[in-house]
Amino acid sequence: MSATMQQTRWHIRGTGYEFCSCQPGCTCNFSGFPSSSDGACRAMVGNDIAEGHCGDVDLAGVKAIAVVDWPHAIHDGGGRAVFIVDPSVTEEQVECLSQIYTGSLGGDPWAILGSTFEVVGLERAPLSFEGEGIDQVMTAEGHGTATGRSLRNPVTNEKHEARIVLPEGFIWTEGNCGIGDFEVNAGGLSLAFTDTNWIGYDFDWSNS
Repeated sequence: MSATMQQTRWHIRGTGYEFCSCQPGCTCNFSGFPSSSDGACRAMVGNDIAEGHCGDVDLAGVKAIAVVDWPHAIHDGGGRAVFIVDPSVTEEQVECLSQIYTGSLGGDPWAILGSTFEVVGLERAPLSFEGEGIDQVMTAEGHGTATGRSLRNPVTNEKHEARIVLPEGFIWTEGNCGIGDFEVNAGGLSLAFTDTNWIGYDFDWSNS
């Protein structure tokens, strides 16, 4: 890695949309191991960046989705990832995201996550994040959709609000937890899950 890359400072703040194959709540956040039926971790995760930069490159307004397939627990590595970016994202911004998301520039959570997967594809498609509160729809046009909704009281069927607080969490520190469905096909990765984990959160990440 060049000295220039090492010295590049980045910071992004925004909203995260995490859909994965775990049961709602995602035991990876507590015990480090998936609660999926096969012990794998498969996910569709969106970042809607409200403000940010990488060196002199402005990242405000950038939208990106990561489709990741880990065969076992995340920390065991061996994952494959395809990133989808909105067509409005410039090549310069894509290069910055590449360095951030693969951990090349350091800074959590990507310095940790980036070592657990190989990037096998990059797609461009219109991306949207729509909804209010726990009820959200994340779409990558032509590739897939994820729909998140509230947990329900099993007796009354009323909305059952659940929040997870992780004071030392390295991805997020407070997540709004629900249940979701997602189906996506991008760059050779094809995932489809129903009634599994969905967590919405605010993120504030940097390498400084």
